[in-house]
Amino acid sequence: MTTTVLETPAPGPVRNGERALAPDLARGAMLLFIALANAANFAFAGQPGLDPAPHGLQRIANFLMATFVDSRAYPVFAVMFGYGLVQLARRNPNRVLLRRNALLIAFGAVHATLLYFGDFLGAYGIVGIVATLLLVRRGDRFHKVVLWLWAYQTAYAAFLAVTAAIGWRGGTAGIVNSPNPSLAAHSYARSILDRLAEWPLHTATVLGFVVIVWLGIWAGRRRVLEDPAAHRRLLVRAAAWSLGISTLGALPYALMCAGMVHADPGTVEAMARLHAVTGEYGGVGYVALFGLVSSVPRFLAPVVALGRRSLSGYLFQSICWVTLFSPWALHLTGTWTAILAAVAVWVVSALAAHAMRGRGPAETLLRKFAYR
Repeated sequence: MTTTVLETPAPGPVRNGERALAPDLARGAMLLFIALANAANFAFAGQPGLDPAPHGLQRIANFLMATFVDSRAYPVFAVMFGYGLVQLARRNPNRVLLRRNALLIAFGAVHATLLYFGDFLGAYGIVGIVATLLLVRRGDRFHKVVLWLWAYQTAYAAFLAVTAAIGWRGGTAGIVNSPNPSLAAHSYARSILDRLAEWPLHTATVLGFVVIVWLGIWAGRRRVLEDPAAHRRLLVRAAAWSLGISTLGALPYALMCAGMVHADPGTVEAMARLHAVTGEYGGVGYVALFGLVSSVPRFLAPVVALGRRSLSGYLFQSICWVTLFSPWALHLTGTWTAILAAVAVWVVSALAAHAMRGRGPAETLLRKFAYR
């Protein structure tokens, strides 16, 4: 059985000189998409965080959000998480990886309790522990299983598209934001109680992204992003096919979100399911697209810096959303308010990351305990 050797050069975190450009650029850029999605959730106190009765330019905003952002941003971080696990495994024994992922669960619990129920850190920690114990150090032949799983999911997405098209029924139903009580709570204390109930359920529903993480592990073992020139053909194909599937799978639901197409509740639900499943391909496609970038202009340096401090940037965003949109705080609302706030917070966080000489505060704390 052929095995890709995971060397252990020197224990500790991946050093700046060993970091590949593409992962940091992808993380930094996609934090803008995370900001757009989460700010909208807060602004509408529910998911998907889109105006259910759009008009004028709001139709375009809904369409673009549903096509390129919703369910298409977090898979990027899932791929990057799996890729990062391999990089860490080259330098550290399993006990360090297990401790680091356990700390992510703790970070997630605090983040979800104090700020935002839609936390992904806890789920990353759980999946990271499973991946460390069962996946990271297995042989190449074993890791080919994930390619078959991805092929199966592609066939399933095609099945959903065909059955949804055959079962299409016209009607007057539109999208409805599923309410999140913690986002609409009228006191901070009440919001904490609501989040304590919401976070475990949310974490359970997103654990399925272990397959996307596994795909990141497969790519990390082949150093696809460390040596993009050697894998250019693979990256071009992955970007074209994955972004194509993601966009086509999103279109019917996006048109409904924009109020341009109307159907019955069953059809809306079927299109929402297709939208969610094909969103995972958006994550792969975006990663491949960033992998094709071998260098970036100087003005994008803050984006790369933010990617290197993505944990701090992610937590900073949640603090901003709680302050700006909570009913007991500034209580801002609306599509355009959410978009402007998301862009402004992302720009500020990128500039702040670029001004930092060392690691971000969250990264410093995580590494202090993980590499004790």
